[in-house]
Amino acid sequence: MTLKNRLGIDNGAQLGRMEEQISRKKAVALLDTGEISRYPAGTFESLRHIHRYLFEDLYDFAGCVRQENIAKGNFRFAPVMYLEASLKAVEQMPQSTFDEIVEKYVEMNVAHPFREGNGRSTRLGWIRS
Repeated sequence: MTLKNRLGIDNGAQLGRMEEQISRKKAVALLDTGEISRYPAGTFESLRHIHRYLFEDLYDFAGCVRQENIAKGNFRFAPVMYLEASLKAVEQMPQSTFDEIVEKYVEMNVAHPFREGNGRSTRLGWIRS
């Protein structure tokens, strides 16, 4: 199944290539211009802004918390009914040491707040120093 997208692409492989090209170009722009520094590392609100910026040209849901349950392979991400509580819990996790940052990153990945593009957004939102 190919995600509904603003480009009208209905081929999953083609959408994946375009998604990679567009999000990579926008990620480089965030870093090169220093714009990324406007978003405090490790906060959900920063993650939401980063996701919106990276994917706004591709998806209507860019920056929006998902409203459906999703899985990758046999792994199910946080159920929608618990997603808000999961995001609040992750937001409160400490991030003073490398181990704490990694743990918080992993927990955000398990929550998986967006329909697509979580990994790329979270890497920029958490691990950038």
